[in-house]
Amino acid sequence: MNRAGDGAQLVFPFTHHHHVAPSSLRLELGGKGAHLAEMTSVLGLAVPPGFTITTAACRSFLSHGWPAALDEQIDEALAALESHTGRRLGDHDNPLLLSVRSGASHSVPGMLDTVLNVGINDGVRQALSAAGDEDFAWDCYRRFLIMYARVVLHRPLHTAAGDLSSARAVCRSILEVDPDLIPDAPRTQVVAAVRAVFESWDSDRAHAYRAHAGIDDAGGTAVNVQAMVFGNRDEDSGSGMAFTRDPSTGAQRARGGFLWRAQGEDVVAGTHEVRDLSALAEHLPGVHDQLLSTFDRLEEHFADACEVEFTVESSRLWFLQVRRAKASGLGAIRLAVGLATQPGWSITREDAVARVTVEDLAQAQRPQFEGAADTLAVGIGASPGAAVGHAVFSTEQALEQTARGIAVILVRDETSPADVRGMQVAEGLLTSRGGMVSHAAVVARGWGIPAVVGAPIEVEEDAFRVGDVVVGAGDLLSIDGTTGTVSVGALPKTPAQVDGDVLTLLSWADLISGSGAADASPEERLAAAQRRLRDSAGHWPGRPMAEGQPSAG
Repeated sequence: MNRAGDGAQLVFPFTHHHHVAPSSLRLELGGKGAHLAEMTSVLGLAVPPGFTITTAACRSFLSHGWPAALDEQIDEALAALESHTGRRLGDHDNPLLLSVRSGASHSVPGMLDTVLNVGINDGVRQALSAAGDEDFAWDCYRRFLIMYARVVLHRPLHTAAGDLSSARAVCRSILEVDPDLIPDAPRTQVVAAVRAVFESWDSDRAHAYRAHAGIDDAGGTAVNVQAMVFGNRDEDSGSGMAFTRDPSTGAQRARGGFLWRAQGEDVVAGTHEVRDLSALAEHLPGVHDQLLSTFDRLEEHFADACEVEFTVESSRLWFLQVRRAKASGLGAIRLAVGLATQPGWSITREDAVARVTVEDLAQAQRPQFEGAADTLAVGIGASPGAAVGHAVFSTEQALEQTARGIAVILVRDETSPADVRGMQVAEGLLTSRGGMVSHAAVVARGWGIPAVVGAPIEVEEDAFRVGDVVVGAGDLLSIDGTTGTVSVGALPKTPAQVDGDVLTLLSWADLISGSGAADASPEERLAAAQRRLRDSAGHWPGRPMAEGQPSAG
């Protein structure tokens, strides 16, 4: 693919015929865009139509300003999208609304920006109201106003989200204060949203996440512009996110969260009480069966456990994203061994050894708490491991205390991308909201930080309560990210029991390296095998969803 310039193609529809599988083009299309194209053109799944603006366009924008060729290419792509959907931006009879979402080549959950319901204005809102549910129309307008002001204008509106019935009042209160806050012209909204997503690559939170994860700052993000499907449309609509296998344990069962009458941001924000996938099975069993069968197809196609974002609109299932599941260290090992031993799969033992990082192996062998203890609260064990630290209630407190050499547990109602620096230094995370797919859970698993989410605690400014018990800033806490238990004080730890899949993986590593010296650590044994794979093959065994090669130590 050409570098950004006057003759470069910077925009690709999901249906574009590439010379190779779209999933291999993640450096150009970003992970999200590559997999949207793969699901559309290769797997034939129900994906809302759209197009991807490449990472090259972002890099050009950040270095030299808006690329000269981009306006015309966006206009052509929008015209094609209107023709495909039979809807038009700004039309009052059959309006097209868009999502504008980031999609870097490496997953950076929650660090980059998104704008949903782009293309709405008061006239479009009236058209949506006339066509059906007035509460739905006002809810889309409310979401857009708040998100556009925060992401594009950098003017957070301190307005409670409320329920559907309050959306009209929220919109009117926003527009009464500043009626010219948001541009009416849909195309102006689209371009401004794209610019904002590009700019979010250079945000402080994104830099902090990439530095911690070892991701190159130079890559830039792609932008995916896609027709909206509405999980908030009616009582048979909702949004969800799920893992095709348990990301904490590697068990062969789907885990996820689902919200009725919601859009995707609600599911991961930790601000709503998310149901598990059984809620979908109870109300729309056919959709639930279709979802699980598609999970099997995705796993088989990508030869990996997947994280899947989906929306149900009026009982119709749509797929919005698929990426490699961020698993805990032990989960990653069990997934790799499980996939290599599952009948009918093409993944080899060499693939399995290559997929597990030295960091995964170290996480899987972290100490555990010794025996039982008095438990203050039990939440969801979202990221395994035992953590002891002093309670802190903000990123600023976390940074201040760790700079003094004090171990901390970061306690929040829910975490957001603004908490990333505090999450980096914390021994563990404890939240009162959220589930397995919340921001805290996904980031914690990716970084190997023990986390308990959705605990029945009442978080205040510098304390939290459980009944009559008050735990204040500086008090010692012990949290178990496997069992979800929270205890006051410092519990003693004991070495982790060696898991059978860890032993299996290490035996495969020894066969590959031809070593297995008695005095070598498990990490050294894995690294030796990975060096042998690299040297003998010249590259790591392939994985369609790969974000990079594991460290060889």
